[in-house]
Amino acid sequence: MQGSGNVDVADSAFGAEFNEPLVHQVVTAFLAGGRAGTKAQKNRAAVRGGGAKPWRQKGTGRARAGTIRSPIWVGGGRTFAAKPRDHSQKVNKKMYRAALRSIFSELVRQDRVIVTESITMDGPKTKELAAKLKALELTNVLIVNEAFDENVFLSARNLADVGICDAAAVDPVVLMRFEKVLITLPALKLIEGRLT
Repeated sequence: MQGSGNVDVADSAFGAEFNEPLVHQVVTAFLAGGRAGTKAQKNRAAVRGGGAKPWRQKGTGRARAGTIRSPIWVGGGRTFAAKPRDHSQKVNKKMYRAALRSIFSELVRQDRVIVTESITMDGPKTKELAAKLKALELTNVLIVNEAFDENVFLSARNLADVGICDAAAVDPVVLMRFEKVLITLPALKLIEGRLT
């Protein structure tokens, strides 16, 4: 990691107002898209058994019952049984980009983005990366590289509160999760091109 300084960026990419409703919608949709949606429960029709009427309709003094698999019985079916479904929500590309622009702009406004020339490691050395981050006073940080770097990834993956991704994989949720974003200049230019 080489020394940081001020970088000029396009207002069209990093000067947008924070649009909270849009960011909320995009983040919710993003998280919903990650749900497996494989939950399955049995309703009264799907539970095995319950074909015979447990006791006669009248004369016992007990409440009438037609099946032992009624939802109010122990071992009965579920009233509104969940079935596998797709939780994904549609988000237009324009909305997604606008949300990213909004989040990045807010991070820049709050001085939570640190730009560096490059982030490289000679090998997978967690202690070395931890020392570099400590020197920059970065604890809860997302490292954004222009491309996947195996050495940086292996060095960072065992550090608590340190995330790593390449410029193409940046998403609204990962940006909101971390206190600071440490980004390389080439990665910043790639993201700037993506947001303008």
